[in-house]
Amino acid sequence: MSAKRQTIVCVHAHPDDEALFTAGASSYYASLGHRMVLVTCTYGQLGIDGAGRAGNVEGHDDLETRANRAAELQRAGDLCGYDRQVSLGYRDSGMAGWSSHSHPDAFVNVDVEAAARQVAALIDAEGAEVVITYDSRGFYGHPDHVSAHRVTRRAVELSTSARRLFYPVIPRSVLSDFIQRASEAGLSMPAWVTDASLDTEDDQVAVRLDVRDRAALKQRAIALHATQSDNADLVTMSPDLFELLFGTEYYELGWSRELENPLDDLLGGLS
Repeated sequence: MSAKRQTIVCVHAHPDDEALFTAGASSYYASLGHRMVLVTCTYGQLGIDGAGRAGNVEGHDDLETRANRAAELQRAGDLCGYDRQVSLGYRDSGMAGWSSHSHPDAFVNVDVEAAARQVAALIDAEGAEVVITYDSRGFYGHPDHVSAHRVTRRAVELSTSARRLFYPVIPRSVLSDFIQRASEAGLSMPAWVTDASLDTEDDQVAVRLDVRDRAALKQRAIALHATQSDNADLVTMSPDLFELLFGTEYYELGWSRELENPLDDLLGGLS
């Protein structure tokens, strides 16, 4: 663990990703006095609107959804321990195959180099040495998550302060056990759970972060994104099953300026 106050930058694609993927780490390091900065790439306007319509359904209200999700993000981000929240302002691209991908402002059409320079400038202004985003598969294949990876991977290369880039993953053995138990309990899981990190072997995990004491906080953070009803089963899931999936956060080291992997902590060895 670093002895000095560090800054960690988390780059996520949509409002609610900060709750689903990294709330344990962000709240944990914030509690130790480290500075947490959240970058959200899109407004998430193709999420579920007030009438329960997904972004590819006729009549979907993009403006209402954007406003709702911005308010939810602010509250959830505060709960997750973020000192600063930044939006890059791109348009939500929607899921793979949606016609929304043709919109010129959709994040799938991002100028990677330009966006990376923007993120690198933020990383350097914050003096952040640790950055977190998704792996090259986007955790479960979402096109905007893949774009977030491409932008952030380039940003840490351009940055002068970044020293490590981590990806949240779920090891295959953990995911298999969870899906079996969730199925036995009759729960319907969103695609980001059932399709997550299927190629992530246990030995690819660099850091295992025990956040069992933060599982309830993470569940509350997900609940704050109330408009996104596809996560409803996670919100109402029994604490023991929720803790099975969320009680440990697993991080793969995706990039580093150092020759050796950190030992047991995202900030391990930094001084």
